Amino acid sequence: MRHNSRNYSRSSADFRVRPAKDSRVWQTVNSLLPYLWQYRWRVLLALSCLVCAKLANVAVPMVFKQMIDELTSTQLPLALPLLLLTLYGALRFSTSLFTELREILFARVTQQAVRRLALEVFRHLHALSLRFHLERQTGGVSRDIERGSRSISSLISYTLYSILPTLVEISLVLGILFVKYDSGFVVITALSLAAYILFTVKVSNWRIGLRRQVNDSDSAANSQAIDSLLNYETVKYFNNEDYEAGRYDAHLLRWQDAATKSQISLSWLNLGQQIIIACGVTAMMWRAAAGVVAGTMTIGDLVLVNAFLIQLYMPLSFLGVIYREIRQSLADIERLFDLLAVDREIADAPGAVALPAGPVAVRFAAVDFSYEPKRQILFDVSFEIPRGHTVAVVGESGSGKSTLARLLYRFYDIDAGSIRINNRDLRELTQQSLRAAIAIVPQDTVLFNDTIYYNIQYGRPQASRAEVLAAAQAAQLADFIELLPDGYETRVGERGLKLSGGEKQRVAIARALLKNPPLLIFDEATSALDSKTEKAIQASLDAAARGRTTLVIAHRLSTIMNADAILVIDNGRIVERGTHAALLAANGRYAQMWALQQQEEESETGLAASLN
Repeated sequence: MRHNSRNYSRSSADFRVRPAKDSRVWQTVNSLLPYLWQYRWRVLLALSCLVCAKLANVAVPMVFKQMIDELTSTQLPLALPLLLLTLYGALRFSTSLFTELREILFARVTQQAVRRLALEVFRHLHALSLRFHLERQTGGVSRDIERGSRSISSLISYTLYSILPTLVEISLVLGILFVKYDSGFVVITALSLAAYILFTVKVSNWRIGLRRQVNDSDSAANSQAIDSLLNYETVKYFNNEDYEAGRYDAHLLRWQDAATKSQISLSWLNLGQQIIIACGVTAMMWRAAAGVVAGTMTIGDLVLVNAFLIQLYMPLSFLGVIYREIRQSLADIERLFDLLAVDREIADAPGAVALPAGPVAVRFAAVDFSYEPKRQILFDVSFEIPRGHTVAVVGESGSGKSTLARLLYRFYDIDAGSIRINNRDLRELTQQSLRAAIAIVPQDTVLFNDTIYYNIQYGRPQASRAEVLAAAQAAQLADFIELLPDGYETRVGERGLKLSGGEKQRVAIARALLKNPPLLIFDEATSALDSKTEKAIQASLDAAARGRTTLVIAHRLSTIMNADAILVIDNGRIVERGTHAALLAANGRYAQMWALQQQEEESETGLAASLN
C-alpha cells in the first residue's frame, strides 16, 4: 500500500508563509467553533450579560445629561432628584456586575477549549507515522503548539471582551443619536467608524503577512537552537560552538528584520487611526457646540455627545490593536490546525479487531517495502516465527534488518505481500493491541529526562515497585544503581545522556522485561555492552525469550547460536536460512561472517593478554 508523500512528509518547516486569504481565516474559525459550541448555554448567558452591561453603560451618560440639565436650571442643587443619583450609581455598578458575570460564565469555556484542542493535537502527533517524526523539527512544532494554544485564549478573550461589546455599544449609541438628535450626528459617527474600520482592516490584512514571516523566523530559530542543544556533545566534539552560534544568529537576523518591519508598519497604522479619530471627534463637537449656540441643544446634550464620543472612541482606539491581535492569533491557530490536518498515514482499518491475548506466531509472506519510491529496502522477504520460537536475523549494516522490527510495529505499511500474526494480517488489527503485544530493546536507546525508576517502569506503568526492581535485577542493572547516590531516583538527563551506552541499553532491557509481552524483539540489544556484561545479560535475555516468540536482530553471531532459525539478509533479500550448525556446514555467507568474527575475538583476547 503506497501513500502520496504529500500527505505525510510535512514537517514544521513546511508551514511556510501563505497569503492572507479570508478563506483560510474562516476555515480556522470554523475549525475552532466546535470546541466552543459544547458550552453553548454558558456562551449564550455570557452574551446576555454582555448586552446588559452595555445597556447600563450607555444609560450612564443619559442620566448624567439629565443631572447637568437639572443643575443648570434655576433650581438649587439641593433640589437635584435623589432618584437620578441613585439611578446613576446603580447603572455604574450594573456595568461592572454584568461584565464580571460574563467573565465568570465564560472562564471555563476558554480554558476547556484550550485544553481540549491542545490534548487533541498532542494525541494526533503521537498518532502520526514514524516518517513524519523523522522529518519534523521538534523546536518548530513545539513553538507552533505553544503559540497556537496561547492564541486560542487570546482570540476568545479579544472577541468576547472587546469586539462584541464595542459593536453592541456602537449600535446603541447610533440608535440614541438618531432618535434624540438630527441625522448629522449619525452620519458623522458612521462615516468615522466606517473609515476607521476599513483602514484598520486593510492595513492589518497586509500586516498579517509580516506576522507570518515573524512566526516562521521565530520557529526556524527555535528549531535550530533546540537541535543544537540536543546535540551538545557533537558540537563540543567538533569545536563548532561559533558555527552553531552563527547559524542561530542568521535565523535571529531574519526574525529581527521581519519584526522590525512589523513594528514600523504598526506605527504607521496607529498614526492613520488617530487621524481618523481626531477628524471625527472634531466634527461631532463642532456640530454639538453649534447646536448649543443656536439654542437647539442644552449643555447636557453637549456633555452627552461628548460622553458618547469618549465611550465609542476609547474602545475603538483599541479596536485596531485588538483586530490586529485577532488576525495574528488566527495565524498562530492556523498553524496548530495545520498540524491536525497532517495525514496520519497509518490508521486502523474500519472494523479492525484487537489481537487476542496469548502466544503469537509471526509470518512474513513475500514482503516488499521501500521508505522512498525510488529506494526499495526489502525484496520478497518470507519467513515464519512459530509460537515460542526464536528467529535471528543477521546481515551487513543497511541490509534491512531493523526495518523488519519497524514493520512488525506497523510504523509503516508494506508495499506488497503480507505480515500476519496468528494468521491475521497486521492491517486488520488495532495498532494499540498490536503494540501492546510487543516489547523491543532497540539498538539506539533513548530515555526520558526523568529517573531510572521511571524509565524502567515505563514498560508497564502500573507495575509495582517489586516488579520494577526484579526487572532491573534481571537486566544486570541493580548493582550499578545501588552505587548511585540517589539510587533508582537518579535522573538520566536529556535523552539519557547522563548514562553510558551500556547503562542505557540495560535500562531498555529491564523496560522490555517488565512489559512481559508474548512477542519480543531484540534489535542488537547488547551492541553497547562489553563482553563480560554481555555474557551476564545474555543468560537473562535467553530466559526472557523462553516460551515467547522472539525476533533477534544481531551483529555478534555468538549471541544467536541457540536460535531455532537464523536468517541471513543481504541487500534486502534473504540469502541463507537455517540453524547455526547447518549454516556453518553450508560454508556460505554466514560461515564467512562467523570466521571473521572469531578472528576478531581472538585478536582482542590476544591483545588483552599481552597488555596484562
